[in-house]
Amino acid sequence: MTPAEIKLKRTDAILQELIPEAISQLGDARLHELDVIEVRCAKGRSDAKVYLDPHDYSEAERNAFLKQLRKARPVIEDYCMKDQGWYRCPKLAFVFDDQLQKTQQIEALFKQIEGDKHDES
Repeated sequence: MTPAEIKLKRTDAILQELIPEAISQLGDARLHELDVIEVRCAKGRSDAKVYLDPHDYSEAERNAFLKQLRKARPVIEDYCMKDQGWYRCPKLAFVFDDQLQKTQQIEALFKQIEGDKHDES
């Protein structure tokens, strides 16, 4: 792993710790229940995607959360920047991570196929 990759991973890890802290400082209590799964910075560390746990939120709830987070983004970035003493913070983009749900659906399909095979025997 190159020094640049190590620095990028370190930034990811720091942001993954700081963003939930920053969100907990916000006045909107609904945002406090959001869980940050992962943070991935772009190579130049100018942008970062923040992956959130979708739980069982409806599409309307997700959109409302994302709208609130877009409004609070400058405050969250400022919190991270001040905490670490950075000159600038990566521009944060919040998205809900549906990968876990997709994986569970695929696993359920495999179990169903396996069950069908046993029924035929």
